[in-house]
Amino acid sequence: MKAKLMALAMLGAAVAALPAMAHHSAAMYDNTKKVTLEGTVRDWQWTNPHIFLELMVLQGGVPQEYSLEGASPSLVRKHNGWTREMLKAGDKVTVVMAPLRDGRHGGSVQSISINGAPLGDRNLIETP
Repeated sequence: MKAKLMALAMLGAAVAALPAMAHHSAAMYDNTKKVTLEGTVRDWQWTNPHIFLELMVLQGGVPQEYSLEGASPSLVRKHNGWTREMLKAGDKVTVVMAPLRDGRHGGSVQSISINGAPLGDRNLIETP
């Protein structure tokens, strides 16, 4: 009976660890760099497991799309007071991000401001 209980406890611990193993790391972002972008919100995706901000940025007169990742909706709501409704397509924003290491147009949202008023300044991607 004791061996069965121990085996059941070990199985439970292994199953509990699976979600942590499935989560990706933030290694794709260069957290030593901060890049400021000014652009227009194309889409504000309030989805699990992470929010996304799709941003159109003019670079040399050419529109470029950036995909910026944040933490989960529950974390940004709890820690930053953000809501699904606070950004909409067409809003002009300034975003500070940690860029992708591979140079593609994307990164990890660090802060967002509208008309100079910050929505929050906390790092919105979980980091180890």
